[in-house]
Amino acid sequence: MWLMRALLGLLGATLVGAAAFVALAWRSEIPAVEPPNKAAFDPALVTRGAELTMLGNCNVCHTKADGRAYAGGRGLQTPFGTIYATNITPDPDTGIGRWSEAAFLRAVREGVRRDGSHLYPAFPYDHFAKVSEGDLRAIYAFLMTREAVRADPPANVLPFPFSMRTLIAAWKLMFFKVGEFRPDPVLSTELNRGAYLVEGLAHCGACHTPRNGFGAERNEAYLGGGETEGWHAPALNASTTAPVAWTADQLFHFLRNGYVPAHGVAAGPMRPVANNLGAVAEADVKAIAAYVAAIVGPSTAGRGERLGRAGASGDQHSSGSHADGRTADGAAIYAGACAPCHEPTGQRFSARGIPLASSQLVTSPEARNLAHVILEGIAPPQASPAAMMPGFADTLSDAQVVALMTYLRSSFSDRPIWKDVEDTVRQVRRSAAEGY
Repeated sequence: MWLMRALLGLLGATLVGAAAFVALAWRSEIPAVEPPNKAAFDPALVTRGAELTMLGNCNVCHTKADGRAYAGGRGLQTPFGTIYATNITPDPDTGIGRWSEAAFLRAVREGVRRDGSHLYPAFPYDHFAKVSEGDLRAIYAFLMTREAVRADPPANVLPFPFSMRTLIAAWKLMFFKVGEFRPDPVLSTELNRGAYLVEGLAHCGACHTPRNGFGAERNEAYLGGGETEGWHAPALNASTTAPVAWTADQLFHFLRNGYVPAHGVAAGPMRPVANNLGAVAEADVKAIAAYVAAIVGPSTAGRGERLGRAGASGDQHSSGSHADGRTADGAAIYAGACAPCHEPTGQRFSARGIPLASSQLVTSPEARNLAHVILEGIAPPQASPAAMMPGFADTLSDAQVVALMTYLRSSFSDRPIWKDVEDTVRQVRRSAAEGY
């Protein structure tokens, strides 16, 4: 009898737990509305929404390559599968044309679609929850006045159980916190504005903060470096490996123009971010730069010493005295492919490469970014069209790229040689060929 009672008790507890979870996960549907009249929106609100949308990089994620603006379809590779961005144009059937303002606000701040289902946190509502209601209403006004595009995104490619949206309710219970950003009375107006944008609309931590096994940001390592689209997003806090310390002024010019001679070019997923920030209010970009500069901290003597040692090492790149044969091969490749732009005495071309001793690509904790740049080159940001670099995927073999990377790492930094560089180069070449 005691066993029967125990089993019944366990069954009862399970049913109660299941019922509680269903109640937690269930969200009501918000009724559809007729698409609003574009003329009903205040033009000043629409203009403000346009700028806020650029700060939030909505156009980047919700526009696929060669696709219509905001019509969705872009795939985001995650450790759990591929999630495709939705159509956020005002199309009534495939977009958000029948979403009321209330439905839009709930989706952005709580991660719940109009029909009541949960949104995957690939959509950074954990950051957008901090954005003010007024700013979100301006974004809604802007999106609802765009051209309606009929376009259904591909279905997400997520294996079981990640395909079950109800499980996101449990993820939210563990990791999601609802609430607008609250200014810190200790900080200046500019720093509070920067914090509001970085932590909220610009969602910098979505890329630059590492994540745990559940895909949630590790708050204890805020801006400590993360992953995005096959690239390493460098640390923006005191753990940065940048050989030259970032100043607020340098950060401003990098974010605004996508290029700073002392640090380099905005490459990979950062390039479209710089393109967007080049079109928004200068004061907002300065606020972001000031806030990040405060987190990174001032220059240190050790960092300057490392740069000096790396530069002195780089001066010897042509000696061929390295014991490692692969490094010697890399020196020859460097002399022919890189030195013409990156050496002070080179300058054969109009493009002037940065000194590699100050390049964060070379000092990065991972080899992927340097492999991307060598193989794919750098497409210049809109504000700095001369800041470009050709890719060498068609002219250098994997072995030659590995040799070059080994040489750059040993000659222009004091960091240990990366592990598994061969595998990294193969993966980057394959992902570039597949369009990722």
